Amino acid sequence: QVQLVESGGGLVQAGGSLRLSCAASLRSFSAYAMGWFRQAPGKEREFVASISWSGGSTYYADSVKGRFTISRDNAKNTVYLRMNSLKPEDTAVYSCAAGRGLSSSNYYSTQAKYDYWGQGTQVTVSS
Repeated sequence: QVQLVESGGGLVQAGGSLRLSCAASLRSFSAYAMGWFRQAPGKEREFVASISWSGGSTYYADSVKGRFTISRDNAKNTVYLRMNSLKPEDTAVYSCAAGRGLSSSNYYSTQAKYDYWGQGTQVTVSS
């Protein structure tokens, strides 16, 4: 059974930093693109960042570009999201997702292209 387990969320002041982790029990983790998405209260889930299977390509939402960094360690079956300069509008439940065969860069921000999802971890940024 595939499991994606996020950790590292919490409460932080504006301007602070957090690092989220997502541990995956995928058999061929290195074959999957990985993504982070978030959902704020009363809003739809939105794309945050994604990374190709090799880590050679990364993609970011405009709202987090320059502040967040996605990375992965295929030896540990883990993907990370480093979040700096956090803002109150970053408050949301952050979920990781795994997708295989994302053949176009457009797919990396498309939720429907991801096969597996974690339960999410809460990030709260106070002003």
